[in-house]
Amino acid sequence: MWNYEKRLQCPVNITQTNPKIAQVIISQFGGPDGELAASMRYLSQRYTMPDNRVQGLLTDIGTEELGHLEIVGAIIYQLTKNLSVEEIKASGFDKYYVDHTLALWPQAAGGIPFNACEFQSKGDAITDLFENMAAEQKARTTYDNILRLVKDEEIAGPIRFLRTREVVHFQRFGEALSIIQDSLDSKNFYAFNPSFDRCNKR
Repeated sequence: MWNYEKRLQCPVNITQTNPKIAQVIISQFGGPDGELAASMRYLSQRYTMPDNRVQGLLTDIGTEELGHLEIVGAIIYQLTKNLSVEEIKASGFDKYYVDHTLALWPQAAGGIPFNACEFQSKGDAITDLFENMAAEQKARTTYDNILRLVKDEEIAGPIRFLRTREVVHFQRFGEALSIIQDSLDSKNFYAFNPSFDRCNKR
C-alpha cells in the first residue's frame, strides 16, 4: 500500500499556454523513455528481483515515477488549458485535438501511442538492472533535449527537477547492481570461466 500525498513532488505553475511545447513534452508522458514506461517497468520487475533491498528500491523508484507522471501531466494540462480553436489550429495541435480534445493521452512527441513493448521485465536481475540504468540515461537525454527547446523558466524549472531525478535513479540502480552481483552465487549468476567453454578444448 502507498500513502498518497495530494501535492506534486515539484510544483507546476505555468501562466502562459504553449501547445507547441506541450507536443514536445508529451513524450515524457507516454513516449518510449517516458515516466509511464518507467513506472510500469520498475513496478513489474520488483516481483522477481531476488534481493529484498533491491525489491524495495524498485518499489520506491517505480512509485516516484508515478509522481513524475503527475508532474508531466500537470505541465501538459497547464500548457493547453482553455485553448481556442484558432490557437489549436495555428500551433499544429489540431491532429491531437481531433482524437483527444485537450485530455491527456500517452503518446510520444511524434504521435506514436504508448506501447508496453517499449520496456522489459525479464526476470533476470542483471538484465533488468542494466535495462533500468539505460532507461534512466535515455530519459535524462530526453529531458536534455526538451531543455534545449524550452526557455520559459516556468516550464524549464520542473523539467530540470525531473532530469535531476533521472541521474539519481541511475546512481541508485548502479548501487543495486553491485548488491545483486555480490549476493548471487553460481547457481543463478553465470560468471564466465574459460574452463567451461567446450569450444576452447582441444
